[in-house]
Amino acid sequence: MGTTGTASAPRDAWASSSPRDGRELHQRGASIHSLIPGSMLRRSRSDVRLLVAAGAAAGLATAFNAPIAGGVFVLEELVRRFDPRTTLATLVASGAGFASAHLLLHHSTASNFHVPPLADPSLRQAPLVVAVGVFCGLLGVPYNAAVMKSLRVVDTSRWPVVARAALIGAIVGAIGWIAPTVVGGGDNLSQQALLGAGTVAGVTGLLVLRFGLGVLSYAACTPGGLFAPMLVLGSHLGLLVGLVGQLVAPHQTPDPAALALIGMAAFFTATVRAPVTGIVLATELTGSTTQLAPMLGACAIAMLTATALRSAPIYDQLTQRAVSAFKVNAAEAHET
Repeated sequence: MGTTGTASAPRDAWASSSPRDGRELHQRGASIHSLIPGSMLRRSRSDVRLLVAAGAAAGLATAFNAPIAGGVFVLEELVRRFDPRTTLATLVASGAGFASAHLLLHHSTASNFHVPPLADPSLRQAPLVVAVGVFCGLLGVPYNAAVMKSLRVVDTSRWPVVARAALIGAIVGAIGWIAPTVVGGGDNLSQQALLGAGTVAGVTGLLVLRFGLGVLSYAACTPGGLFAPMLVLGSHLGLLVGLVGQLVAPHQTPDPAALALIGMAAFFTATVRAPVTGIVLATELTGSTTQLAPMLGACAIAMLTATALRSAPIYDQLTQRAVSAFKVNAAEAHET
């Protein structure tokens, strides 16, 4: 019974570290989109899968005010193909969800984050961009491992789900009582990083704290996701590289805000292995296009680093865990 009680609920949850996010919002959009066709119109399985993908894209597009990234993420990460039929359905649903939210809820079409004017990149800054890519790849590996480790601990825990969530909530709440700005989804922290604000010591401490809070909150079994915490970690890692670079080689170091933007996309790529989504998401969230070339290079290096260290993408690991949990629960149900 202990295994069934925990393994039967594979999660994408972040408690107080992420109130709204990624795969959980994909699931909500996908569920809404697929309920009616699947149960009432009796569509084929391929049509239902297509509508699920379309609903997932609309969910992310609406949540993050990023219609292109919503569609691209589904195509690149979930269905992993760009055939005309799937692409058309996904992009249309993503755009329709974005437009509906804007018309009905009066959502702003402005970028989520403000980035100061950034200078065009130059080749002399390439070593710092490479450093961002390498460090994002190196951090993405233990990040994925820690997330999965927290889930394995939960699977073997005898604590009731409510008690576990309450304890984790109390810990995060105590931290929030002392420093309210460091908990929550982290949009305020990402915004601060994208302005290039901070000190080496402060950014390092915040990076370590948010890494730990994310992993801890993942075991709380509350709605949430992965996207916003990854953006916080990536932007702060890029900012940290920029701040250190200004101390060591100020003339070869880009604006720390630029490296924070690059780190946002690179860390997402290292963790998820979806570089196109990472680049598009960072661009849509900030409205900045001047760093596309270094962003592409950093994402390629981050992906190469994480792949060379044989770290599986986080969503692949979560999917495998869900499949394993389903098999265990099915076997237990068959025995009873």
